[in-house]
Amino acid sequence: MRLSIFSVAAALAMTATAAKQTPLMEQSAAAESDLFSLHADLVKIPSVTGQEHDVAEYLYKYLEKSNFTVEKLAINHGPRENIYAYRGEKRDTKVLLTSHIDTVPPFLPYEDHGDWVSGRGSGDAKASVAAQITAAKELESDDVSLLFVVGEETDGIGMKQAHKMGVKWETVIFGEPTELKLAVGHKGLILANVKASGKASHSGYPELGSSATEKLVTALYRLQNLEFPRSELLGPTTLNIGTIRGGVAANVLPAEANATLAIRVARELGTVTKKLQDAVAEVDDVELEITGSYGEQTCDYDVAGFDTIAVSYGTDIPNMSHKLYKRKYLYGPGSILVAHGPDEYVDKKDLERAVKGYKKLVKHALLSSL
Repeated sequence: MRLSIFSVAAALAMTATAAKQTPLMEQSAAAESDLFSLHADLVKIPSVTGQEHDVAEYLYKYLEKSNFTVEKLAINHGPRENIYAYRGEKRDTKVLLTSHIDTVPPFLPYEDHGDWVSGRGSGDAKASVAAQITAAKELESDDVSLLFVVGEETDGIGMKQAHKMGVKWETVIFGEPTELKLAVGHKGLILANVKASGKASHSGYPELGSSATEKLVTALYRLQNLEFPRSELLGPTTLNIGTIRGGVAANVLPAEANATLAIRVARELGTVTKKLQDAVAEVDDVELEITGSYGEQTCDYDVAGFDTIAVSYGTDIPNMSHKLYKRKYLYGPGSILVAHGPDEYVDKKDLERAVKGYKKLVKHALLSSL
C-alpha cells in the first residue's frame, strides 16, 4: 500500500499529540488519586471536637511532605493544635484558605461507594480541607496559605486564637459545605436558657404550691409568637426550642423548669434580643439568660461563574477578627442537609469541582489585590 506524504504527516501529528496528551492524562489521574486518598485518610481519623490531635498530626506530616512550611499552634484545654502552612518563609500571604478539622459526634467510619463516599466529616468539613490543600498544591503560590482549626463545632476556640498568629491576609476563603455555591452570607445566632421558678407541692393541693412548668410554657408560647425582622438576603429569623426539662414526678408541682433556645438571626441582633427579653419579662418568676450571640454575617460573592446561596448554619467567620482581612468568601463541597446526620456523604466529582472552585477564587483574589 502506498501512502501519500500528507497521510504520513497526519499520522505523525496524531502520534505526537497522543504522546503529549498521555502524560497530561496521567498527571490528572494522579492528582485525582491524591485528592481522594487525602480525603479518605482525613475521614478515617476520628476528630470529634476536643479530640483533634491525631488529625492535626496527620496534616502536619502530610503538608511537610508536600513542601509546605508548617506550624503547629497549640490550643488550650488538652493536646489540640491548629495547623498553619505556607510556601517558603512568607507567613503573611495575600490569600488564606481555611476550614475546620473537628466534627460532631458520633464518629462514623469511612466508606467508599464508588461515585461517593460517606463517614463523619466527609462533607463537613474534611471535603473542604482536602480540596483546599489540593488547590494550594497545584497553584504552587507563595501568596497562598492554609489554616485548619479545632473547635468550630462548639466554642470556636481554634479560630478565635487566629489573632495571636501575628499575620493578616487580604482575602480569606472559608471552607464549609455550600453545594459548590458562593454563600452570600449566613444568619447570626442567639443561644439562650429560659429558667422558671416555682414551689413544689402535692398535685392534689396545687394551691399550696406554684408550677414552674406552667410558667415556662407560658413564656415559651410568648416567644414562639414573636415577630422578628426578616432579611431579603438571608430570609426569616427563626426560633427553635431545643430542650425542655422540669419536674420530678407527675403528682408533684415542679419547683424548677428550664428550656434552651437557638435563634437564627437574619438581621438586627439587638432588636431580636430585646424582643426575647421583653417577652420573658412579662411572665412572673421566669428569666432569660443569653449564653452566646453574634449577628448575621455577609460575604463577598463578586466572582463570575458561581451560583450563590444563603445559608442558615453557623461558621467560624464570626470567630475570626474582621481586622485580619479585607474580603471573605464562603464556599465548599457537600451539603449541610446531610451534615451532622447518619448519612453524611460527598460526591467524588464534587471534590474535584471544589479544587477547581478554590483555585478560581484564589486567582480572582490575587488579581483583585493588584
